[in-house]
Amino acid sequence: MSPAASHPARPTDSVAAGSPRVAPLAGRTTTVRPAPRPRSRNIRKKVELALLIGPALVLFVGFVLVPIFIAAQYSLYNWSGMTALSDFIGLHNYRAALDDPVFRGAVLHNFIYAALSVVFQLPIALGTALLLNRKLRGQRIFRLLTFAPYVLSEATTAVIWLLMLQPGGFVDQLMQDIGLGGLVQTWLANLHLVLYTLFVVITWKYIGFGIILFLAGLQGVPQELKEAAALDGASPAQSTRHVTVPLLGPTIRIWVFLAVIGSLQLFDLVWIMTEGGPANASTTMITYLIYNGFDSAEFGYGSAVAVILFMICFVFALIYQRFALRRDTAGALTSIVG
Repeated sequence: MSPAASHPARPTDSVAAGSPRVAPLAGRTTTVRPAPRPRSRNIRKKVELALLIGPALVLFVGFVLVPIFIAAQYSLYNWSGMTALSDFIGLHNYRAALDDPVFRGAVLHNFIYAALSVVFQLPIALGTALLLNRKLRGQRIFRLLTFAPYVLSEATTAVIWLLMLQPGGFVDQLMQDIGLGGLVQTWLANLHLVLYTLFVVITWKYIGFGIILFLAGLQGVPQELKEAAALDGASPAQSTRHVTVPLLGPTIRIWVFLAVIGSLQLFDLVWIMTEGGPANASTTMITYLIYNGFDSAEFGYGSAVAVILFMICFVFALIYQRFALRRDTAGALTSIVG
């Protein structure tokens, strides 16, 4: 008998080179398969990305990019919306809009709203969020009350305030009851006051969003840093100024971006309460677009105004991304990790 026949064959003796290896493990065999090839992993990853991004990309192209290009095409024609696109006038609609003092005033009003939002709404929202972040009795109720106006629709908010601000309405009666009857004004009919009256309504409507956003940002501020600042002798005000607020920088910058873009696109509240009046004193770019584009059946001109509004928002977004948000996205993961 040969030596090979006297010893049982080992499991590995019958495994051909390159085939799966079978290793003994506690009385049973386990098949160790070779690792998948890198090429198959890349293909699978691309398929996953296509399935995840594809639907959103289709919606973005169909409901954002295509309408923008169609509006840009319509803006080059003198088109009433009832006939074919045949009267090509080039950039005449753009020149007419930019030469119109009413449209320039509407652009100015939008930027006034944006500036007032940053100057007044930011400190109010941030201060309220810092206050509601502390342990207070009835804290949840206060949070609910501050966020409740944001839940209301723009139409509901506009009708409520329109009734309260009418002559002899709730606001006038309240001011008379507290001894400020001499300050009563025609809030929505005063050429010099209507813009700021609308801003008060806009602040009441949207301030809750900023408060909730800052409250969410405050949850990410490490408590250890505040305790360390207190151990170093910092007062609560100094700790808030030098520790909490700087750490809220990304949240503040995001809120400023949303506030400015929202101010440039104001429509619902202004249109329902004043329709841009009196005498165009509260006109915004979108109310101007609706009145001079749709109501006047000048869809080519309205498309030109819409394209101008888009370009203003787009340029602001690029500039803000370049100089403000870049520090927040500089360390973001932009490549796929294998």
